[in-house]
Amino acid sequence: MLRLPTFTYLEPRTLAQALAQKRDAGPAASYVAGGTDLYPNMKRRQQEPRTVISLMRIPELARSAMGEEGAGAGAVVGSCLTLTALGEAPGLRQRYPALVRAAAFVSTPLLRNMGTLGGNLCLDTRCNYYDQTYEWRQAIDFCMKKDGAICWVAPHSPRCWAVSSSDTAPVAVALRAQLKLISAHGERTVDAGDFFRDDGIEYLSRRPDEILASIEMPLYAGWRMTYQKLRRRGSFDFPILGVAAAARLCDGVVEDVRLVLGAVGSSPVDQSELARSLINQRPSFEAVKA
Repeated sequence: MLRLPTFTYLEPRTLAQALAQKRDAGPAASYVAGGTDLYPNMKRRQQEPRTVISLMRIPELARSAMGEEGAGAGAVVGSCLTLTALGEAPGLRQRYPALVRAAAFVSTPLLRNMGTLGGNLCLDTRCNYYDQTYEWRQAIDFCMKKDGAICWVAPHSPRCWAVSSSDTAPVAVALRAQLKLISAHGERTVDAGDFFRDDGIEYLSRRPDEILASIEMPLYAGWRMTYQKLRRRGSFDFPILGVAAAARLCDGVVEDVRLVLGAVGSSPVDQSELARSLINQRPSFEAVKA
C-alpha cells in the first residue's frame, strides 16, 4: 500500500490567509484543491511538499456567475467549483456544453465530486515512466521530470515529453478563456493559450506562489461546441486524444471555427488556423454544380 509522506495541512478561509501561509511556508509548500492529482503524486513521491494548503474552504473560489446574455457577458467560474457542480449548473450546461461534457469525462463520479475545474486545468503532465512508484522509478533510474537527467521516452532529447492529459484544458483554449491568477504581489490575467507551456516539466506559466482563482469565458451566442475523447477504456481513463471544437454558424454556413487537441503534446495544441484554412478552401456551391 502506498502511503502519504508526513506533511502539515492548512485550511485557510480567505485568499489573504492562503497567500500569507504560502509566503511563510516558502517553496516547500503547495496549494491543493480537490487533491485527486496531488495526493496520488505524493504517494509516489513525485511531489513532496512539506506543507499543503487547501483552497477548498475559500468560498469565493467555488462560486460561478453568469453574465446577462443581452449584455454580451459570458461566465466567471471559480477554480474550486467541483467538476460535478460544474456539470449540474444549468447556465453552464446551456452556454458551454463542451466544457460540461469535458468535465463529465474526467475520471469517476467519486473523483469528480472532489476534483475541481482549476485542479483539472493545472493537472500534472503524464508519462508511463514518470507515473510509477518511487521504487519502480528508482530501479530503472529516475527521469528528468523528477530526480533524474534523462527522458526515457526519447533518451537523446534535451527536454521532457510528458503529456498534458487534462480534459478541460483544450476546451479552455478553444473558448479563449481568461484565467485570473492571484499572488501576494497582485493579480494578473492570462489567456488560456498562454497558461499552458509545451514542456513536460514547466508545463504551466503559473508561478508556484500564484493561485488560479477563476476562469472567465466570453459569451458564444450563435456557436455550437463539443468535446470528444478517445481512450482505451470506455470510462475512468485518461485521453489518448481529446478534441475541443467550436464553430460559429450563420444560415448553416461555418463562419469561424476553433479546434484544439489534447493529450498529443505537453500542452494543448491549437489547430484553429489550420481548420479555418481548410474551410476557406472549400469549393463554392456554384463550382460544385459545374
